[in-house]
Amino acid sequence: MNRVMTEESKGRSGSGEDLLKRSSLYREFLAEREEILRHKWLESEKAGCDIGFEQALTDWIVKHRSQWRKTRTSTPQSFCN
Repeated sequence: MNRVMTEESKGRSGSGEDLLKRSSLYREFLAEREEILRHKWLESEKAGCDIGFEQALTDWIVKHRSQWRKTRTSTPQSFCN
């Protein structure tokens, strides 16, 4: 069954995307992902080759996540961005 997108349904979809982008959970996910990618780059540079996302993720969680979260929760976040 094909569903035709009307202007009204497109508008609802767009507002759902806006809601997602304003979600604090989604913003936290993006911030954590950015830190993992930064860690991946730094560790890959040290290793002289790409260590891969999974290795960087595991390493970052074990070595840095708890401190990063503590720092993140102690720093006031802006809800206007």
